[in-house]
Amino acid sequence: MHSLFHERSNMFIYLHLVLEGAVYTEFTFEVFNFCREMETALTSLCVPYVLLIFKTCFFYLCISKDPGTVTKKRVVGQVSIYQYDRRMFHPGVHCPTCQLVKPARSKHCRVCDRCVHRFDHHCVWVNNCIGALNTRYFLLYLFSVCAMAGDIALLTTDMLLHVVLRSGLLGASYIDEYDQQQPAGFLFVIQHLFMSFPRIIFMLGFLVFVFFLLGGYALFHSYLALVNQTSNEWYKSRGYFCQHCHPASAVDPLKTPVPEHSKRYFYSHGILRNLGEIFFPPRLPKRKVN
Repeated sequence: MHSLFHERSNMFIYLHLVLEGAVYTEFTFEVFNFCREMETALTSLCVPYVLLIFKTCFFYLCISKDPGTVTKKRVVGQVSIYQYDRRMFHPGVHCPTCQLVKPARSKHCRVCDRCVHRFDHHCVWVNNCIGALNTRYFLLYLFSVCAMAGDIALLTTDMLLHVVLRSGLLGASYIDEYDQQQPAGFLFVIQHLFMSFPRIIFMLGFLVFVFFLLGGYALFHSYLALVNQTSNEWYKSRGYFCQHCHPASAVDPLKTPVPEHSKRYFYSHGILRNLGEIFFPPRLPKRKVN
């Protein structure tokens, strides 16, 4: 697990593209045609493709954009952006790997081997760190994926409901093993749909899973954005660490100071300013030229 999630690799990017391609292939060549036969509005059927364009743009920006790497040229300006809370972040601390002063809210990413300003986490799905300069793209990427999954799931569910209503399955009956006539119930309808449209049912189940999983994750990051906190700060405030990266001998959770609730949101300045900081990151102050 450590090798899979804590080492830099494009494997999850390729997996993402394969799963996305499989879903859109199934939707295009089966669900789309069924929906057209059932006179679903063409504008509704085009929405998933519009969302795909937006998602692809945000996905590319998450992969390609610099998250806010701490460098010799930037470190002086980055140090001046945030105050040290002196609980999780202390002045004068140097990164032993980068040999640079660590700005407040920064962290050295072991996967990318660099310090990142306002470090949130390393995302294996984009093979990049999420930091001060690309958190906005990551949030938009999460919501666009949720919107894609939810919209295709709704269109697919609507198609299956039309199939059930037009086929008269709800009023049908069958003969059981005792030669008794039984009305077709919910389980019978599901079984019939699974036997008739196995790939569509599998796709629908996958989309519902992705929607709720990423929906919860997107809401968590939205909460962090509203209170101006990063995932790294949220985990660190609760004493959660990777036991592989931080052996028990180096980090003792029982001795790790946990901030008080009143001090937990040290960097919060109100919802509007917090969101403004996410979508319009603070610029580095320009050096004075003598």
